[in-house]
Amino acid sequence: MARSLRSVKPEIRIVGVDDGVFVPHTRGKCVVVGVVFRGGYWLDGVMRTQVEIDGLDATEKIASMITRSPHYGQLRVIMLDGVTFAGFNVVNCPELFQMTGLPVIAITREKPDFDDIRNALKNLPFTEERWEAIKNADKMVGVTTRRGESAIFMQVTGVEVSVARQVVKSTATRSNVPEALRVAHLIASGLTGPLER
Repeated sequence: MARSLRSVKPEIRIVGVDDGVFVPHTRGKCVVVGVVFRGGYWLDGVMRTQVEIDGLDATEKIASMITRSPHYGQLRVIMLDGVTFAGFNVVNCPELFQMTGLPVIAITREKPDFDDIRNALKNLPFTEERWEAIKNADKMVGVTTRRGESAIFMQVTGVEVSVARQVVKSTATRSNVPEALRVAHLIASGLTGPLER
């Protein structure tokens, strides 16, 4: 059952999802971290899963990570760091919305070059399936979250663009990226970066 989102409360609970460091063009798995924030100020929890590098399981694994979390009942929005994880393991945003019942906002710092992406996908199996998943994410919309900062971009599924824009702006408290995503990136990178010797 989809959870409607018509207004944005200051302590709206969001899960921000990002992947860790991985070696491109290799076989194996990559850590994916979900960070639960109340608004843009309070860290409430952390969850994690693994997805195949250049695989096809990101949508299912992220959905399962979220729905099995003890925080699931309180969550209102999923924020993704883009739609590709662990290389070209593409999240199908409408499917993720259907599987979790939660609106999905995919954030990118720069507008992607879809021609370059399409060409890169030709080197992988299931090219058309991956491309369809990328196309399934809605059109790119620019959002300026902080005065003087350049816009970031979002793709929105399961919620009105105007409401999604409010969510993104209200939760980008320390940078132009929403805090749940900023912290998910830090944790995922820290879990998977090189160990000090």
